[in-house]
Amino acid sequence: MIFSVLSIGAILIVVFIVLIFAGVKVEADKGGKDVIKNVYIYLVLFATLMMTIGGSVGAFMAIADIVSPVPYYQTFEEFKHLDSEKPRTGTETIDKSANPSEEELTQQYEAMVLREKVIQVNRAKNNLIKSFGWIIIPLPVFIYFQRHLVNKEV
Repeated sequence: MIFSVLSIGAILIVVFIVLIFAGVKVEADKGGKDVIKNVYIYLVLFATLMMTIGGSVGAFMAIADIVSPVPYYQTFEEFKHLDSEKPRTGTETIDKSANPSEEELTQQYEAMVLREKVIQVNRAKNNLIKSFGWIIIPLPVFIYFQRHLVNKEV
């Protein structure tokens, strides 16, 4: 994720520099400062729009994970098999809890599945809050520059 953000940032900087040079070269006699300002405004609009769209996609994915979390991948048979393979010390074989019954194993498995579901929902809620940050923070900047651009063209 960091790599993609950095690569997008590098591409935007290169595009910005190319547009500035092209605009200054073409519009040198018409007022290059206006071209640079327009390029800057459009670049800010593009960057903030991409951030808002990315945050919206992240929010949608987080809501989907809250509504329908991914089911736990380990079956009861695998859980039971792994429990029977646990290394036991000499004192555990005497203890009754060292060899749990089928009913106790089922309860442990269901508790583990429920715990994993709660953990996934909590992670999704955390991701939802982070995604809202990607929407809420750049959106006012986008609206400000969009209004600035509209007022400038009128």
